[in-house]
Amino acid sequence: MPVVSRPRRSRAARPGAGRGKRGRYHHGDLRRALLDAALAVLTEADARALTLREVARRAGVTHAAPYRHFTDKEALLAAVAEEGFRTLTEVMREEMGRAGPDEVERLEALGVGYVRFALAHPAHFEVMFGPELPWREEPCALQDAADNTFGLLLASVQASQAAGKLRGDQPLPFALLCWSTVHGLATLLVHGNFKHVEDQLPASPEALARQMTRDLTRGMRTSG
Repeated sequence: MPVVSRPRRSRAARPGAGRGKRGRYHHGDLRRALLDAALAVLTEADARALTLREVARRAGVTHAAPYRHFTDKEALLAAVAEEGFRTLTEVMREEMGRAGPDEVERLEALGVGYVRFALAHPAHFEVMFGPELPWREEPCALQDAADNTFGLLLASVQASQAAGKLRGDQPLPFALLCWSTVHGLATLLVHGNFKHVEDQLPASPEALARQMTRDLTRGMRTSG
């Protein structure tokens, strides 16, 4: 990863001098500060508006500082998305833990977690599935994080089928159906597209997600 060097300055002239050991990016805090600044930009606009210069300005560092961690805008977006997928997996696991031992109920809980994550982290969510995200053929941390998220869903469908509670023995088609359903719901909720019918919906987005995932799995349950 290239490092952009800066001219040496006296301590008095260096930006941030006087902050000493409490500087906002001392001891590796720069990367976190840059990610937070990027998320602030993404909360206000889409990924096309993101620039390393603006991120540096919001983080209160020099224009060259972001290059210590990110080679370009695409690398920064990939880091935001990777963090998003890891957080999404954690939230989905939390919901599964609340659901108890029943395989189908745990599968339904994944959909609730997906919606809960999207509403709590809309900036991450938009980048994770947006056209600006640079997906690459070769393995990378972003791909690993995304694979782990989808793997959790796939394994849950497989467990429900193995327990004889869902029809079929091929988990991928039903996993894609589940993902497409909850992703569509999450996207509509994030964009506020249900405002004209919200008085006819369940009291919370989580309750709506739970209702929809139950309707979905009901159609795939075995007769027994």
